Amino acid sequence: MASYDVFAKPSALKELESVGSRKVRRSIAGRIQSLAQKPRPSGCRKLAGGDRYRIRIGRYRVVYSVRVFKVGHRRDIYR
Repeated sequence: MASYDVFAKPSALKELESVGSRKVRRSIAGRIQSLAQKPRPSGCRKLAGGDRYRIRIGRYRVVYSVRVFKVGHRRDIYR
């Protein structure tokens, strides 16, 4: 199975730090890291108005997107 890179915005990391319980923070961080193996896990929902998805972790939600940066011929792609 393919593995993907997971990037978090600095603002999202600050929001994660502000979550009350350490146990809940670890649970959320674990679910975010699991997106590297399965970017659209069961239970995820596509949000209206764009290419964003959400997963639920108890009372918390993680909103994320799956992005492709560039597509092109191999001679031109790195320019």
